[in-house]
Amino acid sequence: MTTLAQALESCDMLLIDGLHAFDFTFDDTGLRIELMDGRALKKWQFSPEQIGNATLAGEHWQLSDDTGEHQLVCMSALRASEEDDDETPADVPADR
Repeated sequence: MTTLAQALESCDMLLIDGLHAFDFTFDDTGLRIELMDGRALKKWQFSPEQIGNATLAGEHWQLSDDTGEHQLVCMSALRASEEDDDETPADVPADR
């Protein structure tokens, strides 16, 4: 069974309480997340113990901190291909 710590090691984007977060740090001191929600800077910090106590509920992790319960989804961001795609599709007319 995968733990939240293992899932965090392999992801590069998080969804916390429905908000996308690219700026996060996970190390031996815990998990720190920062994101802008409109004009508001939101921050979360979870200790290693809180990470260890997280439970998997469907596709999201349920974890708690001093402010309450949070839902966390570990995701991989889509990345553009490194190869250039210089070919134009053969079935598209050139006059379009």
